[in-house]
Amino acid sequence: MSEEMDVILLYDEDGNESEFEVVATLEVNENEYAILLPKDEARDPDVEEVEEAYILRIEQDDNGEDVLVGIEDEEELSMVIEAYEELVREESN
Repeated sequence: MSEEMDVILLYDEDGNESEFEVVATLEVNENEYAILLPKDEARDPDVEEVEEAYILRIEQDDNGEDVLVGIEDEEELSMVIEAYEELVREESN
């Protein structure tokens, strides 16, 4: 996963912005998801071990724009984690 990653800005509930790298997008059960890592200039992009990643569902708002939504359903989250881990295994072979 050493290819160039997209960087996005996200805002927390207090309006503070943080940069995230979009590591991957994948589809699970007809929903699309984004795997995000906090942008860290010191992190080696060739090292696959990740301490903290975020998984958000990609939905469209009323204007058809993509929006990222948190996942509260543990079963849904587990399915996406499993699919992402499988994707990583396939890419490493």
